[in-house]
Amino acid sequence: MSLTIVSYGAGTNSTAMLIEMVNRGEKVDLITFADTGGERPETYRYMEMFSQWLQDRGYSEIIVVKKGGIEETLEQNCLRMKALPSIAYGFKTCSLKYKAEPQEKFVNNWQPAIDLWKQGGKVIKCLGFDAGEPQRAKFTEDKKYIWRYPLLEYDMDRDACVKSIQAAGLPLPGKSSCFFCPNSKPHEILSLPCNLKARAIALEENSLLTILKGLGRNWKWKDLIESDRKQLKMFESNEEMPCECFDG
Repeated sequence: MSLTIVSYGAGTNSTAMLIEMVNRGEKVDLITFADTGGERPETYRYMEMFSQWLQDRGYSEIIVVKKGGIEETLEQNCLRMKALPSIAYGFKTCSLKYKAEPQEKFVNNWQPAIDLWKQGGKVIKCLGFDAGEPQRAKFTEDKKYIWRYPLLEYDMDRDACVKSIQAAGLPLPGKSSCFFCPNSKPHEILSLPCNLKARAIALEENSLLTILKGLGRNWKWKDLIESDRKQLKMFESNEEMPCECFDG
């Protein structure tokens, strides 16, 4: 008896990994996605669509797991602690607590895995590290798991992952991260819906900042968003003067 599970991150790599596993007819017994409670709206939409795509091909739906049943989201935790996500300070505890640990807990209580471990077997865990980042594939085996990296086996780099998704007739998933992630690029911040910008600013202003200035570490998201708003306002006009070629 063997069990194969996939940790789905809802990004390009893990999406391509699952597509290629489906294309090759590989068995997948469980697919989990850890929801921090602050994923971008497009991530939730994509995951729902892709889960149906998998089921249409006879594969498992994507199981959403949450830390402590999402009694406290990462955003709520930051607000309560008056702090920014740990990645802003150079740590990865937010990823470990809200991504890795919930998935680990789910598998620990998943009966097929429990039965396999009792028999002395190991669960095969698949992660989507591509051929351009082999240094991330640090683990091979422990008492409970055998780590597997399908994209490395298939020799698929980032470009190959993009082509795989497109060949399947699916849209690209885009970046998967919390909407208030300090690693966000300026254009990603400015593209957020107004309500999420407001929540990110509220988190930033609620934090007791000493060594950092804001979610941008040495700059505030609030300043970026306000600056962008002011620049757009410069080009606003109350007058409508259609040109001669206007054909509305």
